[in-house]
Amino acid sequence: MNMPAADSHQKNLDSKLGKLYKGRFSESEVKAKTKVWQVLCPHFFQQFVPKGAAVLDMAAGYCDFINHIECSQKYALDLNEDTVAFANPDVKVFHSPSTAISFLGDESVDVVFTSNFLEHLRNKEEVLRTFAEVHRILKPGGRFMILQPNIRYCKFDYWDFFDHHVPLTEKSLIEGLEIKNFRVEKVISRFLPFTTKSKLPKHPFLVRLYLMFPLAWRIMGKQSFLVVQK
Repeated sequence: MNMPAADSHQKNLDSKLGKLYKGRFSESEVKAKTKVWQVLCPHFFQQFVPKGAAVLDMAAGYCDFINHIECSQKYALDLNEDTVAFANPDVKVFHSPSTAISFLGDESVDVVFTSNFLEHLRNKEEVLRTFAEVHRILKPGGRFMILQPNIRYCKFDYWDFFDHHVPLTEKSLIEGLEIKNFRVEKVISRFLPFTTKSKLPKHPFLVRLYLMFPLAWRIMGKQSFLVVQK
């Protein structure tokens, strides 16, 4: 049986992820990005992650979140086979689509985190299928944390990336999550700048200062942050 053209195209694109992202971030930019996450995790994201939690970093990329968050079990999911090279030894890395997280059983994790990922899915149907799969693997009361470019605040820059397909705002995200029976816990419509190449200060002290002043988020923030519960 021949593979449908759309699936064949996606598989071909997925196989080139490593090359695509190597061209997107220089070595110095990767290091600078890691330093930003070394501040973001303990000083912001950790408040939503119990230290005894089992956590999945979905579309983990360079593993900046999962490497620096404190928890008891760490899983990373990404189609890019280079991801394993960036994971700390205590992180278990898997390669599978977000719509079929087969390596995790029902109600097996406490927290799922994803950053700058949903826009890479092919359409909103895949977004909903991803939400359904996250709902399946989360324990009752578990959290789904989403850091996501908000098309309302970056409507031009959003399309500078070849692999961006689905435009979303915090409001459309909430509607999709509620369709899949998630309950909204927290919404920050403007949080971080669009990318780490943006004007977000990258020195650890300045990043910490940025987190302490939400007024700055309203000026520089182009990404939304949502926390929902199962």
